[in-house]
Amino acid sequence: MQIVAHHLNKAFSDNLAVDDLNLQVAAGEVYGLVGPDGAGKTSTLRLICGAFQPTLIEAVGKPEIRICGFDVSSQTEQARSRIGYLAQRFSLYEELTVLENLRFFAEVRGLAAREWRPRCIDILNFVGLDQFIDRRAGNLSGGMRQKLGLAAALVHQPQVLLLDEPTTGVDPVTRQDFWRLIIQLAANSDQKNEAVAVLVSTPYMDEAARCSRVGFMRRGRMVVEGTPRALVAKLGGRIFELRGSDMSALRQIAESYPDVLSVQMFGDRMHLRVQIDHKDSLQEELSEYIVGRLGEDFRLRQIPGGLEDVFHALVEGDESIL
Repeated sequence: MQIVAHHLNKAFSDNLAVDDLNLQVAAGEVYGLVGPDGAGKTSTLRLICGAFQPTLIEAVGKPEIRICGFDVSSQTEQARSRIGYLAQRFSLYEELTVLENLRFFAEVRGLAAREWRPRCIDILNFVGLDQFIDRRAGNLSGGMRQKLGLAAALVHQPQVLLLDEPTTGVDPVTRQDFWRLIIQLAANSDQKNEAVAVLVSTPYMDEAARCSRVGFMRRGRMVVEGTPRALVAKLGGRIFELRGSDMSALRQIAESYPDVLSVQMFGDRMHLRVQIDHKDSLQEELSEYIVGRLGEDFRLRQIPGGLEDVFHALVEGDESIL
């Protein structure tokens, strides 16, 4: 395992931002951290890279973080040299060009002149910025800035990549490009370097669905983890899709039905999460309930659901899918 973390805790005054968290990520794996704002995702990444010191809570156990076998607390430099970290607010030197920025980060990492230039050119080609090496960073678009941030995190050939919401605020096309790069890094498709272990926090469930495994955090704790397929399977056929011309009325009716636990809007339709009991007959019973109050101008069907539905269920504390 490239990342091994046990008994991670981080307290800020009376707030326990990370609460007895355990995590392992292997080479070639993309592990997605998801959860609501304030769940502890960023604090977890900062603990793992050594930017935060863990809070010792004796009743829980001694915290341990290992990167590629190196203990972050006692072998700090060896561990950090294996990490590439892209923070939410990555700072570039706006008066420097793309290549000058990357050269700076390469030399900070100790790359000699004979090493940094070919390495930088290779990385800029990989992230799609090779045509912009002389453009000032201050003149880059938001997506290009994020790609340059990724290039800076990769310049020293890390074996572990930590990404904190790397695509927030960029356009959908750039998000797709960025994730293509992440998956390529983990899969080692170019066969030039060792596969990378990627730990990424994301607010987007379509991105989480691309991960090898997903861990859901709530109030500092790891609530559940697994492959996207396994997490969605925990819903067990409990999601129904409801559509109609009067969505406001439909929502009120659905929310008033006793076996409907939650109603979430998804564009021109809504997803209903229902009780486990009696789900086989629920579609017919709920349809009759809606007809009696609104008529037949609606469509109700059972659907597999997705990670968005898992996310909402866990935020709301639905223990039945743990």
